[in-house]
Amino acid sequence: MVDGRWYSTYDGVTTSSSRTFDIDHEVPLKEAWDSGAWRWTPDKRKAFANDLGYVNSLIAVSASSNRSKSDRDPAEWMPPNSSDTCRYLKAWVGVKYRWRLAVDSREKSSILGLLRNCPEQMQLPDLA
Repeated sequence: MVDGRWYSTYDGVTTSSSRTFDIDHEVPLKEAWDSGAWRWTPDKRKAFANDLGYVNSLIAVSASSNRSKSDRDPAEWMPPNSSDTCRYLKAWVGVKYRWRLAVDSREKSSILGLLRNCPEQMQLPDLA
């Protein structure tokens, strides 16, 4: 067991018990599958699931917030901690862009609407 404190940016929870935290895929595996990963080779799917090469791919969050999010996209779920909105959207778009995953129209509309409240200096890839 490792001692320390962990902070879940999704919901603002801090804990010293690693048992109450999960490692979450910012873009859930099922969402990736539905967005084009079904076309990938097994090796590419494994690389996505274990992507340690991009800081925004995986995140430690409270188990309860991870369960709440499940496999939903930003049109269906956003972090309850509203101060995490912009970071979450940037991570979501970054992962989708990195892996060339599709963004459906409802997801895109939701992301663009929410980004209106984020700082201008937040640079994102084109969502077209």
